Amino acid sequence: MASRLYAWARLAVTRRGRVISVWLLLLAAIGGLGITIHGKVASDFTVPGIESQKAQDLLEEKFPDAAGGVIRVVYAAPKGSTLTEAKTEAAIETGLGKAAKISGVVQVSDPFKTRTMAADKRIGYADVRFRQAAADVTQQAKDSLSSAMTQARKAGLEVEYGGTAMKPQTKVGGPAELVGVVIALVILALTLGSLVAAGLPLLTAVVGVAIGVLGVKFISTWVEITGTSTVLALMIGLAVGIDYALFIISRHREQLADPDMDAEESIARAVATAGSAVVFAGATVIIALAALSATGIPFLAVMGLSAAATVLIAVLIAISLVPAVLGLFGDRLRPRAKKPRPGRRERVPGAWGLAWARTVTRRPLIVLLVGVVALLALALPARNLRLGLPSYASNPTSSTQHKSYDLLSKGFGPGFNATLVAVVETKGIPAGDVTTTVSSLRTSLAKDSDVAAVSQPVPNADKSLFVMAVVPKTGPDAQATTDMVSRLRDNAPSIAKAGGTLYIAGQTAAAIDVAHKLSGALPGFVAIIVILALLLLTLAFRSLLVPVKAALGFLLSVAAALGATVWVFQYGHLNGPLAIPSAAPVTSFLPVLLIGVLFGLAMDYEVFLVSRMREHHENTLDPQQAVVHGVARSGRVVSAAALIMAAVFAGFIFNEDPVIKSIGFALAIGVLVDAFVVRMTLVPAAMALLGRRAWSLPRWLDRALPDVDIEGANLPDHTAKKNTERTEVPVG
Repeated sequence: MASRLYAWARLAVTRRGRVISVWLLLLAAIGGLGITIHGKVASDFTVPGIESQKAQDLLEEKFPDAAGGVIRVVYAAPKGSTLTEAKTEAAIETGLGKAAKISGVVQVSDPFKTRTMAADKRIGYADVRFRQAAADVTQQAKDSLSSAMTQARKAGLEVEYGGTAMKPQTKVGGPAELVGVVIALVILALTLGSLVAAGLPLLTAVVGVAIGVLGVKFISTWVEITGTSTVLALMIGLAVGIDYALFIISRHREQLADPDMDAEESIARAVATAGSAVVFAGATVIIALAALSATGIPFLAVMGLSAAATVLIAVLIAISLVPAVLGLFGDRLRPRAKKPRPGRRERVPGAWGLAWARTVTRRPLIVLLVGVVALLALALPARNLRLGLPSYASNPTSSTQHKSYDLLSKGFGPGFNATLVAVVETKGIPAGDVTTTVSSLRTSLAKDSDVAAVSQPVPNADKSLFVMAVVPKTGPDAQATTDMVSRLRDNAPSIAKAGGTLYIAGQTAAAIDVAHKLSGALPGFVAIIVILALLLLTLAFRSLLVPVKAALGFLLSVAAALGATVWVFQYGHLNGPLAIPSAAPVTSFLPVLLIGVLFGLAMDYEVFLVSRMREHHENTLDPQQAVVHGVARSGRVVSAAALIMAAVFAGFIFNEDPVIKSIGFALAIGVLVDAFVVRMTLVPAAMALLGRRAWSLPRWLDRALPDVDIEGANLPDHTAKKNTERTEVPVG
């Protein structure tokens, strides 16, 4: 691999103008398509085949009036007054009359006729139902509804909005995300010792992210893509794009410290060595993200493939655009020779890494035991992991969705925000038994100890479908609600015996179903990832023990990151500093996503760190010195790369979207733990304990495996080449 990348890099440097032009043309073409031609970004996480989705599909087919999006308008009167006062009631009626005339509205409930008011009549609500599905209700319709309620607000009422059609769109590009990028630039400048060199990884990463994200937007014309998919592609693409360019530029400047090293030769060698590691590590990230398709969940597959495509672009940019741009700068990136200062000891490059490696390897067993125990302690909260999807309680406290949630909980109880929908398909029930069967079911549902109320059954036009609202006593995030949904579904056999089909649906049921589906997919996905790690690292390092160690370290990193995420988001710690509105179950697809992303990033650091160890071991056959040398030579750049990646991820912790917030936190913690505790501490300690055994491989397997050469052992000796050039006699 190194030899091919060496030749490719020399070609990219020689024809740098063409390479840069191709990437700029690609950016302009895909950027133009993504901006002008794109589909609608979805906000729902739907999973075909789960019970709640089957019910929704059935409603859309046979009872469209009950399947459309709903905006719930919540009214709250000032203290000391009620909604039933003449002036207040008139203002509400006027607003609802205007709402009924909005395009797409098929039904508007009247809180005074339906008695959807709290006992003290201070809080009430009206449902505005649309013909379109919730995701298709336009912003114009929402704005028109807000304008219709102007008179109610003038009457002194607080008016807030909830319902299925009020899910906010995911937004990025706020101050927090920009701060993360600024921190990344500072780390780059400190690591590379040059502002010009520091700006290059950021510039090339932005080009890659722009192509990737805008390409994803263009693809959304044909494929349903969630806002989270776009943000994840941005998050991952920016982080790995900066890191991959950093690894190559750092190696280039390290080589340029040798005054005899030609700039173009250095670029080619940097791409051949560090670039080989980038290709190999990038491939693991791409495969891990693409493996999300194995879960059988469409939105997760699209999310993984979108991010994988952006990582692929980052790898291609690292081995083509980066060397081309480096070729433009030539010797200007050569580090300046530092003048010796009298009486001051000059720092040796990699000195702190050398000191750290010697410290870790001096007592490797103790370091290993302390590190493992610390990570297991951090992982302890993960034992109580609960999965779910965020309710409006997880939206910012200043948002209308959160305010409407609080008002409804105050007026009608916490379970009102967890309202379920019981859907009964009656086509197989004899006509004379339909009413009796449905009434009997309503009575059975109402008997559950955690059910607060069950509405009267509402049939569709041909009475082939009946719908009932079931209000729990507990909120959507409570374990009691999850248990209750399971008990309600136990009524399905009796309905089936009568010839019908019972579905328990609604947003709360959907969140429970998605969590259950993902929990079932998790063990198989972990197995795929671990086996993949063992195969790839065995191929890269021609060792059996190194891959096993890497896989165990990866599992520790994931467990620690999950434990920290549960402690913060589910237990409710640090809610104030991190601006988390309320404790809630962990986002259902976060563990799968964390495992896929963190696997690829962990293998990045493993490859860059251990490849330097193997390179030294191949030259000296001294396993102890190889460990120390590997950390000394790559510790600085791996640490910088991890800090950059963590800074980029951490910037998303303060995004208002609760899903993005939790993903940013989990990935930031996971990267820091994996880089500094596992790779920089436990890996050197384990390698020191293993000694020469770390690099052993059965002979039959050694013969069977291809030599990928990610260390550049087969590259030509640049010193010999230089000497040849010097001794050439010009012919004149």
